[in-house]
Amino acid sequence: MCDLIGSALRAMSGDAGISRRDLLRATGTAVAASALGTAVASCSATPSTASTTATASAPAARTRLVLLGTTGGPTILDPARAGTSTAVVHDGGVHLVDLGFSAHQRLVAAGLGGGGWGNGFGNLRSILFTHMHSDHVTEWPAIYSVASTNIAGRLHDRPIEVFGPGDRGSLPRVFPAGRTVGEPINPEDPTPGIVAMTGYLRRAWAGDFNDRLRNSSFRDPTAVFSVHDIDVSTVWAGIDPEGIPPRLTEPIPVWTDGAVRITATLVDHHPTAPAFGFRFDTPDGSIVVSGDTCPSENLIDLARGADYLVHEVIDPLFVEELVKQLPAEQADPLRTHLLESHTTIDQVGPVAEAARVGTLVLSHLAPAHNPPERWLEAQKGFSGRLIVGADLMQLPVGQDS
Repeated sequence: MCDLIGSALRAMSGDAGISRRDLLRATGTAVAASALGTAVASCSATPSTASTTATASAPAARTRLVLLGTTGGPTILDPARAGTSTAVVHDGGVHLVDLGFSAHQRLVAAGLGGGGWGNGFGNLRSILFTHMHSDHVTEWPAIYSVASTNIAGRLHDRPIEVFGPGDRGSLPRVFPAGRTVGEPINPEDPTPGIVAMTGYLRRAWAGDFNDRLRNSSFRDPTAVFSVHDIDVSTVWAGIDPEGIPPRLTEPIPVWTDGAVRITATLVDHHPTAPAFGFRFDTPDGSIVVSGDTCPSENLIDLARGADYLVHEVIDPLFVEELVKQLPAEQADPLRTHLLESHTTIDQVGPVAEAARVGTLVLSHLAPAHNPPERWLEAQKGFSGRLIVGADLMQLPVGQDS
């Protein structure tokens, strides 16, 4: 989300943002505590409760979904929630989708590191990035820079596979049309993908890397990670400035890791493109992670029949409160972006229903400090199980779910 959000939030009602009372009054929602019951206590928990109990009672299921961070956007509103990051675990192997702020710490706190000193990434098999917005990749520079000192107990020499968007090849459109903007940042390479970004990181950290290679015999990061741009040229030739993806007829193959098959689709987070949703198929069941998107037919196709759909969600009341703090020339474009490129509370349930998923898990919560009662409104239009995500929540897939 746009960096304008930070300044606007500071102008809102104190550091706490929108109060529970204000939100409930605005929606006319009167959800009694008894109606919330175990839906909040056992499924969504409070962030602080989830943080203190998740590792102590981690499910024994062979395959499980782990929410490492559930905050949407680059602004820290609730210190109990880290930036967006989701783990899929199968038979001990860990696959991460996105690396929001504090993802490394959450990975270890969830018990998904290799154990022992210097082995935080010992079980990590792959990292997948849905798109190149800062709140989804901000921890990648940190993990890339310290990886060689965090694989001491890794049981094999296979690199950690990294997949993400490639260079889109065109700048996004200016909105509103006709507005004057300055020279693009890094004009010779203004829209780098994950491979190019990682090349810049390698150069930026050269001093540290050369020091550790020459003095302590640590491994070059190119031996730790194998980084790939996901090729979309056969399904989207020439991404235009609007960034609205085409309708796909089948998923995009990404990688197969033993019994885990990973596929992707193009979701609609315009004008940001390409943006992906990912599906993990395992012998125990399937997990789909939406990434940032408005309601997407491509995503509905990808999620068809999945056990879990982890989907982003935004509260339109939050958007309205936010833009009140901005001048009109900023407020109108930001409102349009947030509501047209994300999925609102009333939209997300019908998306999950159309996909016929078993459980809808809300994550990338915007705002992160919303009262749980407000998120439970997402049940409307969905006949399955709804879970309001909390950091370090672990959900089993298969017979134990």
